Amino acid sequence: MHELSIFIDESGDFGPYEAHAPYYLIALVLHDQSRSISEELAYLKKHVVECGFPEGHAVHTGPLIRREADYAGLDIADRRKLFRALFNFTRRVPISFRTLLFQKKEFHDDHDALVSRMSRELGSYIRGNLEEFQSFERIVVYYDNGQKEITTIINTVLNALLEAEVRRVRPSDYALFQAADMVCTLALLARKLEDGNLSKSEQAFFGSRRDLIKNYLKPMKRKGELIG
Repeated sequence: MHELSIFIDESGDFGPYEAHAPYYLIALVLHDQSRSISEELAYLKKHVVECGFPEGHAVHTGPLIRREADYAGLDIADRRKLFRALFNFTRRVPISFRTLLFQKKEFHDDHDALVSRMSRELGSYIRGNLEEFQSFERIVVYYDNGQKEITTIINTVLNALLEAEVRRVRPSDYALFQAADMVCTLALLARKLEDGNLSKSEQAFFGSRRDLIKNYLKPMKRKGELIG
């Protein structure tokens, strides 16, 4: 059976607009299940273990950059090594992606207006690529149910347009869900760089603007537009 997997991750929240977190971003990573990722997966597991974690460890890029949670004890060299491993995995696997970015201040803290815009933009993307989606016999969407609004949007929009099966996922279960996290983070970094809003921890982690663009943003853009 010709099957498409869609892994969805998000960055941001539905709370009031705050200057330090002005964006909401959704990333969709698409993978044709007929295309193997076993070689790339072995590469990722190897490097995760080399960094001192179990091979099933789910890499979370935000805390990794900020030196939080599981990564509080790692120095910057080890954190960069782990980030690079997930980046290389994401860059090498046969996927495509789409990101949807929203400026929260445009909605004046109107929760329903933001949700409505997200639904419309996701629906527009699906309808614009409907022929490609319909070429698959089965579509399975994976999301961790991190935010109920996104869960609702997925269930309404994707079920209505694609009759997709929606599954709850833990990041440790699927490396491609971690790839969606990477895409989300890079898209957010691209926008923050454009707006001059990189945090101190991001500047310290990636070095110069040139290094961030050359080493991460430009290579990933070969797979899709980071800011959709």
